[in-house]
Amino acid sequence: MAPALLLLSVFVVVPICYALYIAFTNTRLTGREALHPQWVGFENFRRLIDSGDLQNSVTLTLIFVVGSSLIGQNLLGLALALLTAKRKRLVVSIVGTSVLAAYVFPEIVPGFMWTSFLSESGVLNSVLRFLHLPTQQLLIDQPMIGVILADVWRATAFSMLVYTAALGDIPEDLIDAAKMDGAGYVGTLWHVTAPLLRRTAFTNLMLITLPTLSVFTMIFALTGGGPGNDSQTLPILMYDQAFKLQDMAYGTAISLVLLGIGVVLSIIYVFVLKPGKDK
Repeated sequence: MAPALLLLSVFVVVPICYALYIAFTNTRLTGREALHPQWVGFENFRRLIDSGDLQNSVTLTLIFVVGSSLIGQNLLGLALALLTAKRKRLVVSIVGTSVLAAYVFPEIVPGFMWTSFLSESGVLNSVLRFLHLPTQQLLIDQPMIGVILADVWRATAFSMLVYTAALGDIPEDLIDAAKMDGAGYVGTLWHVTAPLLRRTAFTNLMLITLPTLSVFTMIFALTGGGPGNDSQTLPILMYDQAFKLQDMAYGTAISLVLLGIGVVLSIIYVFVLKPGKDK
């Protein structure tokens, strides 16, 4: 365990401790405070609360996490896994390749693709004009819906793979027994498949929630946190303060709030998944 603990300390514990130190100083990216920062205590956190940025960004971050991971990626991944279960290899290959194609690209690529798709002169509005339907400006009127749709499209492949593997582990005898007892597809899904997928579902939620919580590139490429601050999640707010405004200490304080939310969610998932919970 020593090498693993050493790597964990160097690349995780030490940076977190250094971030904790910076958050209690007036460190800036450039200038005198960059070389000689001073201790300011809880001033950055007090400023964050008083500014009103925290409530807005935390709310938008939770909306994004719930909409993208808990609902979008999780349910769509399960639906795709169920639809491709026991299908012909050709069908599974086509669906799997199509879904995985979005997942293998860096976030910036789907981000620009969806920007083009949803823009005023993009593909979606071109189709709507052809059908003589009202055009949309989703990234301006409802930016969070736009970024959620884009992130679900990009990241659903992981959930699909997790559920596909779990469905393959369900004993066929249980499915056949349910059918012999008169259960239809929905009944078998609800009474047999769903209970057996419970722990897989919670594991999948844990694995997709934490990366979704820290999504930056997708939102930055689509909206940059705008218009105004209508899509300014915590990662975007942290970037704006730390790098655009060069207030490294304030941006670090925001990152610690993001870290705290991730820790709380991790504790919840670990508690739900602890051994013996199903008994």
